[in-house]
Amino acid sequence: MIPKDPDEGQGQSSGEDQTDWEVSLFDFEDVSALLSTDTPILNISVEAIPSDSESASPKEKDSEKKSIPFWIEMPILIGIALIVAVVIKTFFFQAFFIPSGSMKDTLQINDRVFVNKISYAVGDIARGDVIVFDDPRSGFETPSESVVSSAVRNLFESIGLATPKSEFIKRVIGLPGDEVELVDNQLFINGVAFDEPYLEAEARPPSTCGDSGYGPEVVPEGHLLVMGDNRCHSSDGRSFGPIPEEDIVGKTFVLIWPPSRWSGL
Repeated sequence: MIPKDPDEGQGQSSGEDQTDWEVSLFDFEDVSALLSTDTPILNISVEAIPSDSESASPKEKDSEKKSIPFWIEMPILIGIALIVAVVIKTFFFQAFFIPSGSMKDTLQINDRVFVNKISYAVGDIARGDVIVFDDPRSGFETPSESVVSSAVRNLFESIGLATPKSEFIKRVIGLPGDEVELVDNQLFINGVAFDEPYLEAEARPPSTCGDSGYGPEVVPEGHLLVMGDNRCHSSDGRSFGPIPEEDIVGKTFVLIWPPSRWSGL
């Protein structure tokens, strides 16, 4: 008796499997027959893709032709930049250079600083602030000038190449209502000694240089008493008195030149 092959049942699978196998063979034979004929399988027509210049509309072509030349565009851009600089200088920030040594050692001659013109519109004045203000001395008002001179002056002031001759830079010492006194350059506010680490070495108390004595004087309401850090060589509130708050141009907040001395104020 011959034993039954264990794979015999698997070699003959179900009718469905056999049919799939036959269909696969049939499909392969059909594809082979197709490839052996000259009949094209796909009939695809290829058209050239137009370039960007060919596909551009007439309006776009006209705009390309009408583009502003560089030699015209550059002066326009410079003019716009200068107008923006003047607007910023007039209403927001302004660069100043230091023409004298009255604020040594905090500020040196020819230093450049930025002044914030809106600082006191949103905040309060504090003792120790370094501020720019209109010259309070009589006889030093800004002289009249032509439109051209005014434009040139504003332009140079906007980029920090000139500082208005009618404006000072000093430190706030006395606030409205404060009683201020100097004794041998020692500052007293409302009878209490006040330390001033920013003073130039020659002016540190006890010192009798310059106007080493002042007061006691009470600062009127709406006014400020200002002094220079180089108190031995400074024309300030000790000579021209307290200044009106409305004469303030802005608060000096950063030293921008020279780069080696960049710092906040």
